[in-house]
Amino acid sequence: MAKNNSPKVQAARRFAEEFDVEQVIVLAVSYRHGTVEYASYGETAVLCRHARRLADKAYDAVMEELARG
Repeated sequence: MAKNNSPKVQAARRFAEEFDVEQVIVLAVSYRHGTVEYASYGETAVLCRHARRLADKAYDAVMEELARG
């Protein structure tokens, strides 16, 4: 598996290392910028895919909640 060098994924990787966890999902909401973003990290290819699926679902849930106001 290729290593993702995106700054947000690297921040998630550092979090995983710091707190000794195998998966990390970061959700970022900025009302100031009008954005919702996420990054995910998994220690292995399988965990990475799983983290991405969880992040997709979490992102969708956040977007639904924001749409409700």
